[in-house]
Amino acid sequence: MFTGIIKEVGKIKRITGRNKSIEIEVSCSPEILRNIFTGDSISVNGCCLTVKAYTKNSFKSDISFSTLETTTFKNIGMGERVNLEDSLKYSDKLSGHLVAGHVDTTTEILKIEKISNSYRFDIKTPEKYLPYLAPKGSVALDGISLTIQDLDEKKFGIAVIAHTFENTNLMFKKPKDLLNLEIDLIARYIRQILKFEDIKNLKNENIDRDKILREKLAEHGFLQ
Repeated sequence: MFTGIIKEVGKIKRITGRNKSIEIEVSCSPEILRNIFTGDSISVNGCCLTVKAYTKNSFKSDISFSTLETTTFKNIGMGERVNLEDSLKYSDKLSGHLVAGHVDTTTEILKIEKISNSYRFDIKTPEKYLPYLAPKGSVALDGISLTIQDLDEKKFGIAVIAHTFENTNLMFKKPKDLLNLEIDLIARYIRQILKFEDIKNLKNENIDRDKILREKLAEHGFLQ
């Protein structure tokens, strides 16, 4: 489990294998590896990977065929900058939001605009995941915890402060680049609960759907 607060930007040092699975070696500082051991989890561009070996300033991880299919790792290149975050400890501060490191899909950067000392990114809305997104809701892009500013069927906007821009791989991104996207865990579970309810089958327009939704959320512990 992670928080979406990037600790540093690493660099792809070596890629071994292709197609069905690969091994990557990532260059990084000794600082992020200080409390990491073989078998520990680490987030690389928002994808939870297992450290299989490490040195003072690099680590190796395997990426399976299923992860390659779902993430930007299928097109990863030597020297590419990647966001790194070590796994969350119970004593750690939760500064972002809970990020599992299970990437749902990739999505495209449509536009980047500098506004004063911050940046606005317009991101393509993946149609399948539109129900899981909401204005002021959280989303993880390449492992970065970000807040959705506005949303429609085609795109959603996020505001990126200068610190985040300068300390993540976003500073190297341009329009048409792809990002790993993970939807919010709470949104995922709420959607799963509602999927098996009869709300979507109600035909009576006089029924108070908002009231029913509130009751269902309260029933499952999401509302007091």
